[in-house]
Amino acid sequence: MKGVTGSGKTEVYLEAVAECLRKGRQALVLLPEISLTADFLNRVQARFGALPAEWHSGVTMTERRRLWRMVGQGEASFVVGARSALFLPFRDLGLIVVDEEHDTSYKQEEGVFYNARDMAVLRAAIVGAPIVLASATPCLETWANVEAGKYGRLDLGARFGAAELPDMQAIDMRQQKLASNAWISPKLAAEIKVRIERKEQSLLFLNRRGFAPITLCRACGHQVGCDDCDARMVEHRFLKRLVCHQCGATKPIPTECPACKVEGKMAPVGPGVERLAEEVVALFPQAKVAVLSSDLFGSARALKEQIVAIAEGAADIIIGTQIVAKGHNFPLLTLVGVIDADLGLQGSDLRAAERTFQLMRQVAGRAGRADKPGLALLQTFQPEHPVIRAILGGDEEAFWRAEATERRMAGVPPYGRMAGIILSSPDVAQVFDFGAELA
Repeated sequence: MKGVTGSGKTEVYLEAVAECLRKGRQALVLLPEISLTADFLNRVQARFGALPAEWHSGVTMTERRRLWRMVGQGEASFVVGARSALFLPFRDLGLIVVDEEHDTSYKQEEGVFYNARDMAVLRAAIVGAPIVLASATPCLETWANVEAGKYGRLDLGARFGAAELPDMQAIDMRQQKLASNAWISPKLAAEIKVRIERKEQSLLFLNRRGFAPITLCRACGHQVGCDDCDARMVEHRFLKRLVCHQCGATKPIPTECPACKVEGKMAPVGPGVERLAEEVVALFPQAKVAVLSSDLFGSARALKEQIVAIAEGAADIIIGTQIVAKGHNFPLLTLVGVIDADLGLQGSDLRAAERTFQLMRQVAGRAGRADKPGLALLQTFQPEHPVIRAILGGDEEAFWRAEATERRMAGVPPYGRMAGIILSSPDVAQVFDFGAELA
């Protein structure tokens, strides 16, 4: 089921859930993030007059054991959960819904590797139950299965009620005059100011956690790396630590360079959401600012409470990473500013174009979901890039066809298979040598 953001996909599949329950069978709805459950549970309670059973990392072990037994005995008829809920011992599973089916959170890369979307399709086939894959921006694999006739397709092309899709525009950063340590263009700042005056909300999106992605010595050029895995350490000023986003290791922010031992020359390079927050506070000192980043909350409950507070108007300006693009509904939000639309286009990931397209369309879709028109501004240094043009143009089918053609010619997924080989060792040199032998 493909529907533009705010088109009512949830209401459509909840009707399918209702039909499943009327038949006395069990229904499962998978969500990519537990932070989405608060709004979803409210909608379910309003629709059915009762709450479904929950299964995710925020549920206590005692409650999990109880739910496991209830599902197996058929006493829990409606379950909502994260990807692991797929493996509950349902007695009579009659429907599976995978909401935001494109989301990378459905892929588990620790322990047993699997994609919950694909496993959901398999489990539905095994038990003979229908499955709904719902998204405003489906993944190319799903699109290809529709084209091949393996999946059916339902389109919801307009937003529900009077709400309209946001106007999307690019800001060419080559023509903007900014200080070297500034990231918000004058045009975006002016639009934020207008929203504050109207008592509406603005969302600034930057898919980079922490304060700065690089800590650099201005004396010798040394970049602080992780002692355990050799990745760059990211400064988290709120935590007053350097954090490795690859393995999770932390260490204090150094005052002297680990390489040349010079004092006072260590400097953060590049923006993260924490650094962006400092700039926002300096530009708009009277505004209420909220930062949504997974590493700033000690529990899932705290994150959900903050999201509910924002939806009720507790913030004028919301700053967030990709967590803000995951289906949240903020009625007062009318402006989305993407700080660096080019960020996801870097690197060699074969899905870079697809994921950038999905992420930009999803985050832009947070704007104007109620009765007020929305505006999405994408700051970019390459507005002529095919992906940026596709995002702004909104011709999703043309984008998928072009992307499918490139993948088919290259023989890569979904038109071919790829295998990954992971080499790990305490000795970095040994890993490189062995990797060279394999190559």
